[in-house]
Amino acid sequence: MSDAWLNKVNWAQDGLVPAVTQDAASGRVLMVAWMNREALKQTAATGEVHYWSRSRKKLWHKGEESGHVQKVKSIRLDCDEDVILVEVEQAGGIACHTGRPSCFFNQLRDGQWVEVDPVKKDPKEIYAK
Repeated sequence: MSDAWLNKVNWAQDGLVPAVTQDAASGRVLMVAWMNREALKQTAATGEVHYWSRSRKKLWHKGEESGHVQKVKSIRLDCDEDVILVEVEQAGGIACHTGRPSCFFNQLRDGQWVEVDPVKKDPKEIYAK
């Protein structure tokens, strides 16, 4: 496959694009991360999601340490061509490094952020390397 499709993405000046990751079955947003060209290219090529870590300044394969890989069901580009939506099957039902199904586990209730989703697995068990 040619890489020409990557040129359609409206990359930010830093070479990144936000990537919203959604559970293909439930529609729930699991996480938002960043991709560079290589991350998006690897995601399309391997069928498993790759991101660019801004803090570590490196490419990372989701689940490389935890085993909670994200199997790609579809990759979409928004109308402004500056946000990627990746629909996935989430291995183990855990997308967040906190051991929860989604990174969006805090809900605003009466002016307070409340953790509304339980931890499915203690992160100490997930990252015990």
